[in-house]
Amino acid sequence: MASYDVIIIGSGPGGYVSAIRCAQLGLKTACVEGRETLGGTCLNVGCIPSKALLHATEMLHEAEHNFADMGLKGKTPSVDWDAMLAYKDKTVGQNTGGIEFLFKKNKVDWLKGWGSIPAAGKVKVGDEVHEAKNIIIATGSEPSPLKGVEVDEETVVTSTGALKLKKIPKSLVVIGGGVIGLELGSVYARLGAEVTVVEYLDGITPGQDAEIARQFQKLLTKQGMKFVLGAAVQGVEVKNKKATVTYKMRKDDSEDSITAETVLLSTGRKPFTDGLGLSDLGVKMAERGQIEIDGAYKTSVDGIYAIGDAVAGPMLAHKAEDEGMAVAEGLAGQKPHVNYDVIPSVIYTHPEVASVGMTEEVLKKAERKYKVGKFPFMGNARAKANHSGDGLVKILADAETDRILGAHIVGPMAGDLIHEICVAMEFGAAAEDLARTCHAHPTYSEAVREAALACGDGAIHA
Repeated sequence: MASYDVIIIGSGPGGYVSAIRCAQLGLKTACVEGRETLGGTCLNVGCIPSKALLHATEMLHEAEHNFADMGLKGKTPSVDWDAMLAYKDKTVGQNTGGIEFLFKKNKVDWLKGWGSIPAAGKVKVGDEVHEAKNIIIATGSEPSPLKGVEVDEETVVTSTGALKLKKIPKSLVVIGGGVIGLELGSVYARLGAEVTVVEYLDGITPGQDAEIARQFQKLLTKQGMKFVLGAAVQGVEVKNKKATVTYKMRKDDSEDSITAETVLLSTGRKPFTDGLGLSDLGVKMAERGQIEIDGAYKTSVDGIYAIGDAVAGPMLAHKAEDEGMAVAEGLAGQKPHVNYDVIPSVIYTHPEVASVGMTEEVLKKAERKYKVGKFPFMGNARAKANHSGDGLVKILADAETDRILGAHIVGPMAGDLIHEICVAMEFGAAAEDLARTCHAHPTYSEAVREAALACGDGAIHA
């Protein structure tokens, strides 16, 4: 039996980052992981493999639609699906292997197996029980089920199965118009599948700024994706290796159905805490299955902490990482802080969508006085040169103080562009501060400056 200052259960972005940070701060640290590789859902069957497929299919789209216009002549590449999946797996392997290297470098012990907490201060892995002054639960999340939909990971799949289909389907129905469904749907649309998204609400990407969501849907529709909105899925029936999705329209209760080769169930995720023994320990849980914590990530049981998807808040890898860093620094006696008002979110379709801070809908509901600065990428020289003129930058600022309250981007490199606005918001900057900061020409980031200028006297190039 080994004894540690900290044992983290789960090696996803929250867990492995927390483990490394704990070790850097001089705490004897171990991390429990039952998978054969480190990195959790994100690196193994989530963020990273999906980005590999997104990148590969974006290159295919460029070859099919834009190469000839740029004077690049020749035969359009054909798709070798097995080779594309091998590229995806290689990308995953490089990342998971990198974490294993970092564990060794920082002297973090990997306790291989599935963990449980038989008592405060003890973690059981396999037949061994280890002692720890502190335990951090970073067990992440799993796909949420939907009544009437039975997943077999072949015909009816979650995101896990969608990343390793045996062949490219001719037709795909995506249940749920959120981030994961739209990313994977766009992958298969570019590979030639007829993709239909069935969403319960009247718009895609719930919680997104409504104007940006509408613009985003138009762009995806232009790319060939179809949408059935305001539809409650009643069930999925599989027959002869095809799946029929039955749904009821919320506005009039009319029923309809769609048949496809593959159905992707993508209706969100729920905390994964099964098998930890939390109820026996008396750890308080919220109604939706999250672990309840205080401002220092402590649970209701002394010495046990929780972070990431297992607790309340947006299920984002970088949010989990920040919490992992914060709890490590707190255990080391520091005074960490996570600013939950400045956590960006990104959808890695093409074009990308990125957001931070408040939406117009939130500001209106709060009866806040605000101003809007917008700039279209069609007015950006770099975007036009790169066949990336779709979309816009939208900045929301306080009407009186000019302080930036939120920003929403749909367009090229949106996931990278959002971060200068995040830094500005972290420092309490005004839109004018962004507008008066010199931006290199020609860059996509000039669109951010132009949107900031539009919060004042007006953009230059629009």
